[in-house]
Amino acid sequence: MKTVKLLGMLLIAGTLSTFAQKSEIKVNESVVKWTGNKIGGSHNGEIQIKNGYFELREGDIVGGKVVMDMNTITNNDVEDEGYNQKLVGHLKSDDFFGVENFPTATFVVSKASKFENGKAKVSGTITIKGKSEPITFDVFKKDNKYAAQLKIDRSKFDVRYGSNSFFDNLGDKAIDNIFILDIQIVI
Repeated sequence: MKTVKLLGMLLIAGTLSTFAQKSEIKVNESVVKWTGNKIGGSHNGEIQIKNGYFELREGDIVGGKVVMDMNTITNNDVEDEGYNQKLVGHLKSDDFFGVENFPTATFVVSKASKFENGKAKVSGTITIKGKSEPITFDVFKKDNKYAAQLKIDRSKFDVRYGSNSFFDNLGDKAIDNIFILDIQIVI
């Protein structure tokens, strides 16, 4: 009888270990840095993660969601306070991210490879300004920290300002369509 109970407990424990575990993102320890390039320069800043989680199975990502609070976008490279606020206001406007109507941007994991030597390939859907696109990128893991760099084509999300994809004759006023998110997530 004891053997049957022990086998039953081991079977239940083994079954439970195959289910994914949800791990919440520690938003105060996680960082999203952005970089936007233009002819003759660039700008950079940060966006705070509002909330999110990873679903992990045996240490591998099997699901998850990251929500960024677009109202928290900042600029780190412009020292003049007036110009800095003008730039941040412009980034929040409909010319760029339209945060009044689209206060968050999200990424939802659809699949991921197993980590090998601390690296996995993650695929999912990113939604910015209400438009969704598939994206795949590398994630690097060390302990409870995950790092990734996403290169995003803003023209796919109707972020038109200064884009040669939408406007002709911008000359040296053109802004690259690709912007970069360097993400450090702690769970």
